Amino acid sequence: MRTAGGKKLEPGAIDAAEAQRALRRVNDYLSRTADSNEDIHVHLETGARDEALVLPRPVAEMIASMLAALANGQGVQILPVDAEFTTQQAADMLNVSRPYLIGLLESGKIPHRLVGRHRRIRMADLRDYLREDDARRKDAADELVRLDQELGLL
Repeated sequence: MRTAGGKKLEPGAIDAAEAQRALRRVNDYLSRTADSNEDIHVHLETGARDEALVLPRPVAEMIASMLAALANGQGVQILPVDAEFTTQQAADMLNVSRPYLIGLLESGKIPHRLVGRHRRIRMADLRDYLREDDARRKDAADELVRLDQELGLL
């Protein structure tokens, strides 16, 4: 496994109108060739027709998803599936302090491993924690609504 490196485009790094234009062209092509699983040959707007960038279809579909986010003014980050994070990177992803994250790790709420004296957290484990945390929050909100209804406050 490797520590998260990934590539990131901050919000606004790409002009939203350009991203929208590119997204339309990619989506048009993908919809016209929806029955095909063949690689996609991209001819660049440089005028050289004999040179094409060849992309597997799933990559082109991922690019379309990224362009949609960029067209909406959102940032995009691509990370390897097996990425691992330092405690600071994981805390930043969860939008919590590093000491709070370390408490979650030490209590066993988020699995981690040690590399020497340093903790590493897998991306999959962070996603699982976020999913479980979201479910806990939703359950708590539902319980509050139920109590409000019981007490006639709603």
